[in-house]
Amino acid sequence: MGVFQKKKLKTTSLKPSEAGIGEAIAKGNAVTKLSLIVFGLGNILNKQIGRGLIFLAAEIVYFYYMISFGFGAIGNFITLGTKEQGQTYNEALGIYEYTAGDNSMLFLLYGVITIVLTVAAVGIACMSAKSAYCTQLRKEKGMHIPSFKDDVLSVREENLHTAMMALPILGIVIFTIVPLVFMILIAFTSYDHEHQPPGNLFTWVGFDNFKTMLGQGSKLAATFWPVLQWTLIWAVAATFSCFILGLILALLINRKGTRFKGFWRFMFVLSVAVPQFVSLLSMRTIFNANGPVNVILRQLGIIGMTESVPFFTDPTLAKITIICINLWIGIPFTMLSTTGILQNIPADLYEAARIDGASAPVIFRKITLPYIVFVMTPNLITSFTGNINNFNVIFLLSGGGPDTLDYYYAGKTDLLVTWLYRLTITQKDYNLGAVIGILVFIILATLSLLTYRHTGSYKDEGAFQ
Repeated sequence: MGVFQKKKLKTTSLKPSEAGIGEAIAKGNAVTKLSLIVFGLGNILNKQIGRGLIFLAAEIVYFYYMISFGFGAIGNFITLGTKEQGQTYNEALGIYEYTAGDNSMLFLLYGVITIVLTVAAVGIACMSAKSAYCTQLRKEKGMHIPSFKDDVLSVREENLHTAMMALPILGIVIFTIVPLVFMILIAFTSYDHEHQPPGNLFTWVGFDNFKTMLGQGSKLAATFWPVLQWTLIWAVAATFSCFILGLILALLINRKGTRFKGFWRFMFVLSVAVPQFVSLLSMRTIFNANGPVNVILRQLGIIGMTESVPFFTDPTLAKITIICINLWIGIPFTMLSTTGILQNIPADLYEAARIDGASAPVIFRKITLPYIVFVMTPNLITSFTGNINNFNVIFLLSGGGPDTLDYYYAGKTDLLVTWLYRLTITQKDYNLGAVIGILVFIILATLSLLTYRHTGSYKDEGAFQ
C-alpha cells in the first residue's frame, strides 16, 4: 500500500517543477496540450490570468521578433550574405565610392541570437504546458488554484531561489553562451585575413579547417603538431617540477630541526607578493643577450667578450630557460599548499608508525606522500590545465620566439594559446584561432576527466577524513 501511495503521489505532483513535459503531454487534457502552442492558455482558462498573460506576452514578443527580424536572420545565417561591398567611380566628384554590402559577421551573430531566443521560446512553451498540467491536477482534486497574488508571494518564499537566479542566468546566456557559440561556429567558416567583413564575405566551409589543421602535408599541420607536442611537454614539466620541488621545500621547512620556520616561509612567499608580470619581465631582462647574467659570464671569462649565451634565441635552451624561470613563480604556491596539508596530517599516524619501527623513508612513502597526493590531485589537474593555457610566462619571457619560417606564424616556444593569439590578433585568421580553441578544450576536457576519474580523490573521497 505504501509503495502504491508513493507512486500515486509522484504521478499526481502539483508543482510544475515536479511534473515533466513528457508527463504533461501524455496525461494532460486538450487545454494542457494546446498550452504548448498558445502559451498560458491553460492558466487563463482556469482563472490564473496574471500567469497566463505573462506566458502569452512572451509568445507574442517572440513571434513579433521572428516576423520582423528573426526569419530574415535565420536566412542570412544560412547564407552568411550574398552581396559583396562594391566600388563605383563618381565622375562628378572624381572619386571612388563604396556601396554597402552584406556583413557576414553580423549575420552569423544575429543568427546565433535568434537560435538562442528560439530555444528559450521552446523552454517557455514547456513551462506553459507544465504549469497548465499542474493547474489541471489541482482542479481535478478540488484543491486551491494559486492566484497571481499567490504567485507573487511565492517568489519571496519557496521560489525565492528562482527569482534570485534569473538575472545571473540571463547574464550567463548573454555574455557567455552566445559569444561561446558564436566563436565555435567561426571555426566552420572561412573567416580569415582574406575574408574580412564588411569588405569581403566569408562562407561556411564545414570541417575543412579541422582537416587542414590535423591533416598532413600543409604548413598549418606542420605547425600544429610540434606546437602541441611542446605544449604538453611544457605543461607536464612545469606542473610536476613545481610540485616536486615545492613539496621538498615544504618538508625541509616543516621538519622539527628547522629553526625560524616563519622567516623561511616569508622569504619564499615574497615572490608571490610581487606581480607575476613584473617577475617575468625582470627575468627577461636578466637573461637577455646583454643582461646581467651574460655580463657576469663575460667578466669571469666563461664566454668571449663578444659572445652571449642564447637563453631566448636558441630553441632548446629557450625552452629549458622558460621551465627553470617558471620554478621561481610556481614553487612558493606549492610550498604553501603542501605546508597546510602537512600540518593537518594526524600526529597519531606518525607516532604509530614509529612505534612499529618504520624508518623515515618508509613513513614518508606510506603516510606523508599518499596523503599529499590524495589531497593535491585536483590541484595538480588544475595546474596542468592552467599551464597548457599559460599565456603570461611564454609571452612575457620569449614572446613565442625564436621565430622560424618552418612554422605558420608561430615560434619555437609558442604554446597553442600564444599561437592562437598570433593568429587572431596579428594575422586575423579567426577561423584557425577558433579551431585551436576547440581542440584545446577537447584535449583539456578529456585529459582532466580521465585523470580525475582514476584518482583516489574521486574513487574514495572519504578515505582521509
